[in-house]
Amino acid sequence: MGENFGGLLDAVARRRGDAAAILWDDGALSWREIELRAGGVARRLSRQGVRAGDTVALQLPNGWEFVAAVWGALKVGAVVCPINPLLSGEERRKVLEHLDPALVVEEVREEEAVWDSVGATGPALVLYTSGSTGEPKGAVLSHAALRAANESWAGPVMGLVPGDIVLAALPLAHSFGLNGALLAPLLTGAAVAVLGRFTPEAALRAISRHHVTVLPAVGTMFQRILEAPGLSRDDLGSLRLALSGAAPCPWELARQWKERTGVRILRGYGMTELFRPISYLAGDPMDRPESIGRAVPGVEVRIMSEEKRALGAGEIGELWIRTPAALDAYLRAPEETKAVIEDGWFRTGDLATMSADDFVTIVGRKKDLILRGGYSVVPGEVEAALLGHPAVAEAAVVGVAHGELGEEIAAFVALRPGMRATGEELVAFCRDRLASFKYPRQVSIVADLPKSATGKILKSRLPQA
Repeated sequence: MGENFGGLLDAVARRRGDAAAILWDDGALSWREIELRAGGVARRLSRQGVRAGDTVALQLPNGWEFVAAVWGALKVGAVVCPINPLLSGEERRKVLEHLDPALVVEEVREEEAVWDSVGATGPALVLYTSGSTGEPKGAVLSHAALRAANESWAGPVMGLVPGDIVLAALPLAHSFGLNGALLAPLLTGAAVAVLGRFTPEAALRAISRHHVTVLPAVGTMFQRILEAPGLSRDDLGSLRLALSGAAPCPWELARQWKERTGVRILRGYGMTELFRPISYLAGDPMDRPESIGRAVPGVEVRIMSEEKRALGAGEIGELWIRTPAALDAYLRAPEETKAVIEDGWFRTGDLATMSADDFVTIVGRKKDLILRGGYSVVPGEVEAALLGHPAVAEAAVVGVAHGELGEEIAAFVALRPGMRATGEELVAFCRDRLASFKYPRQVSIVADLPKSATGKILKSRLPQA
């Protein structure tokens, strides 16, 4: 049997004992207490018939309960799948139907039990990301990949020490939040201050109250904190480091943040399937405005041509990555897996260049994803929602530049003859059917969508594309 990541956390808990582990507005749990609550979850799961290798879905918001549930499920050797609370009911149904878990956990009680982690007999995690069709796609990640990823996060990337206090303001069901804001700090023996829901005011209060030292966040969060009324350096006086992820953090935002707060934002690049293979590092002061950093220790990067030839410095090609933190496969999707994994290399679908000294710059995406506020949105999924409206004949969805979110979602639709609908009505229609980060904020009604001779919609010719 393999080594269980839960066992690594068990060892930290025994070492850290009564030191603070999980903090929140009006409470705290020591390492001893949170491990006992994780043990309580493990005992309950076992009594409910969950065995090593079974899959357990977690539908829980940020809180100590989420921490105990992840740890407790790992203790029994279960495969853990956190479900994003922002998903709509229909999206959640699709994920659960595809995942087919042995159990769905929607609440955690204050039960305690001593429970040692069993040996790992299966994967550690299934994390869902959108496929090219907008259908659910679950990245299956091993315990070894989880360990490699979080040792990298905790070590060279963030330089964490047991005395650090990391703010978990990101959704913990998201890869960046789960690893950068929770598991990496726990693996180090640091404390995690959990925020139920991000607002600039709540984040600043938590930083001040808990003397937070490390802030992982998406660009949108940094921007909103900078815009908080009366913000001063004293408000962030305990911070030593900030970390961006999930979406590109513009250099200008990183520069403004450093100027206003005195704290550096470590920018980087990651995917649900790979965690964070490219990054600036806590111990390296080098920063280049256009770049996302260099491959972290233990990771290899190539820029490849369409003919699968490694390209030289400055040449544009597809970014391929080989990392011990990569997914094993997509769940029950052999063709999708085969399309992205080749001889141990992951084909990202992103177009990039690499300098002579190995700094990587993303220049575009082969995949037609929209990155909105740290979330990947598949245009086809939004288009499918729009086409569900009886008045809509055709739909095209694109990302348009947005100063705060990186990209905003814009839709263009052509209506069926004799049918009527307003843009506002179609926005509301989508809002009822999609997660809050997916529905289009503007829908433009057009007479016709631009098309090629073969009938393909030409998104580049849309008015605001």
